[in-house]
Amino acid sequence: MKTILVAGAGKSSIYLIQYLLSNASRNKWKVIVADGSADAITGKTGNSPYAEKAVIDITQASQREPLVARADLVVSLMPPHLHIHLAKDCLKHKKNLITSSYISPEMKEMDKDVREAGLMFMCEMGLDPGIDHMTASQIIHSIQRVAAVITSFKSYCGGLIAPESDNNPWHYKFSWNPRNIVVAGAAGARFLQNGRNVDVPYAKMFDSTRKIKVAGHGTFSYYPNRDSLSYLNVYDVPEIKTFLRATLRHPSFVKGWSALAELRLTDEKDNYDTTGLTYASWVKAKTGHQGGTIQQHAADLLQIRSDDKIMGMLQWLGIFDEKPIGNGSASSADILLTLLLEKWEMAPEDKDMVVMQHEVEYLHKGKKNKLTSAMVIKGENANHSAMAKTVGLPMAILAKLVLTNKIAKPIGVLIPNMPSVYRPILTELAHHGIRFTEEVE
Repeated sequence: MKTILVAGAGKSSIYLIQYLLSNASRNKWKVIVADGSADAITGKTGNSPYAEKAVIDITQASQREPLVARADLVVSLMPPHLHIHLAKDCLKHKKNLITSSYISPEMKEMDKDVREAGLMFMCEMGLDPGIDHMTASQIIHSIQRVAAVITSFKSYCGGLIAPESDNNPWHYKFSWNPRNIVVAGAAGARFLQNGRNVDVPYAKMFDSTRKIKVAGHGTFSYYPNRDSLSYLNVYDVPEIKTFLRATLRHPSFVKGWSALAELRLTDEKDNYDTTGLTYASWVKAKTGHQGGTIQQHAADLLQIRSDDKIMGMLQWLGIFDEKPIGNGSASSADILLTLLLEKWEMAPEDKDMVVMQHEVEYLHKGKKNKLTSAMVIKGENANHSAMAKTVGLPMAILAKLVLTNKIAKPIGVLIPNMPSVYRPILTELAHHGIRFTEEVE
């Protein structure tokens, strides 16, 4: 019997865990699910005889390491900064590892040791990053096979709320890690445009003029995602002039978030004693309010009218309310998050929507071509979300392929851009309704 350790039973884990459990009988697997919440584990595993529940503090080596030692493969859905604990255990005990998060500098430094140990540490194996890498690589490799030259590559992805569940002025609800939304873009972004490196500071990140159209679903705004330039070598597109990875949102969301950022309410480096503090008094303190209404003060800082749509969005969030925050110590980002968790929570029957679109321009036999490849998938409800499906299934399928020896596992600290990995996984994802439609013009 082989054992799989799944670390994390949060929002994105349900399809991953259920897939592994559904394959456990025929493959003789034991699936250990570890999390700090017994309820979260039970909610994902039910009464499956193939599941083992482990309520642990993942930061405690004495609780974590024995589980890693028992496993043949570890799948981590923990917050990004916690993967390194599992990675070190996996290296020590010679276990393969799969995560959905970006490769951290600490993880990258382990590559030599991981290779020498003959192990696979497959990172960026979720949706974005993950499915984006696999589909992009498939497109790029197919274009290169016909000796075409790729001149532009743009990739967009967004976890959104489905139109039928869209009932707030921000056109957004949480379908994945909420804190990641609040701190998105804080480090700025970099991309390549017309042969020139473009650096975007946080203050310029949420420019509402950046828009794309997705066939059948309308217009979305986007903002650049992290450091696109770091993927140029990985994608192997030497002649490219434009290279961009970006995040999709509803146009109203980008305008509203730009206002929150301009008011510095997304700051995670400040600190407030929230004892006796209300949301309105926090905003007053953060923005240097001197007199008059806080609403007019905010409008003046944003250089908009007090009856502007954006002011209505901020009012709806509750940042101007004389409502107590509660006792404690918190950054502005933390305070804002407490409001958003309430306002942007998905109702049980709400449906989310994942949109991914690649736009690739290339020259073939002297002719300019543009390929657009798009995926739009809706969730079933708040638990069985499109986000959970698209994040969890790629990791689960890779785990199955490795444990059943259907593929030769690649060695090192990697992302899934090799044909031996992306071909079988994309084929199986299509059977689960995760497929792309392509158009060439």
